[in-house]
Amino acid sequence: MPVFRLTDELIFPDPCWATAEGLLAVGGDLSPARLLLAYRLGIFPWYGEAEPILWWSPDPRCVLFPSKVYIARRLERIISQGRFRLTCNRAFDRVVKACADVRVRKGEETWLIAEMQAAYQRLHDLGFAHSIEAWCGDELTGGLYGVALGKFFFGESMFHTRANASKVILAQLSRHLESRSFVLLDCQVPNPHLLSMGAKQIPRKTFLDTLAAGGLGPNGHVAKVAFPEELCPVN
Repeated sequence: MPVFRLTDELIFPDPCWATAEGLLAVGGDLSPARLLLAYRLGIFPWYGEAEPILWWSPDPRCVLFPSKVYIARRLERIISQGRFRLTCNRAFDRVVKACADVRVRKGEETWLIAEMQAAYQRLHDLGFAHSIEAWCGDELTGGLYGVALGKFFFGESMFHTRANASKVILAQLSRHLESRSFVLLDCQVPNPHLLSMGAKQIPRKTFLDTLAAGGLGPNGHVAKVAFPEELCPVN
């Protein structure tokens, strides 16, 4: 499949034209308008330092259905014990930076370069990108951030500095999304942690059809989603 080169025109090719690895297009910019269009179409940016902007739409797509997230008994006990206090949008910039720093400290490359961090901060300032923080006292011990549009949450990255912090975030975020009738939590690509909590891989066409049926897609609308100041336990 060809890889398309984007221009200044605010448009993307059909995701069905992505390569076998999911690469669809190169170039363009990280303006809020282009990013929001990308998410509506099931596309996301992912690239590294000294690379052009790369846009992806993998097939299959890894997702979590909020009502089907698996929460082990041990994790349930940790949630019930209140080891972590969860807040929303209290430390967005710190969460994004920590997601990048964790990989750097492990000697790994990160796609969350300064340009990407600034782009998601702009989406946050506009009310589209959100963070969930896990605290032990005043210590930020874990976090997750993503983009919320309509009834969909597009997860971008997460981190933890204490065991189980990110699992608690994912479990309680899923319960919150279920209580608000969200359709799915997009995880983009699978990893063992996500699969252990019930993530599924679905065909890209199914994913795109689900977005369109839920009000997104090429002809959909961008609807902001409000989050509470604290993510209280939902059982």
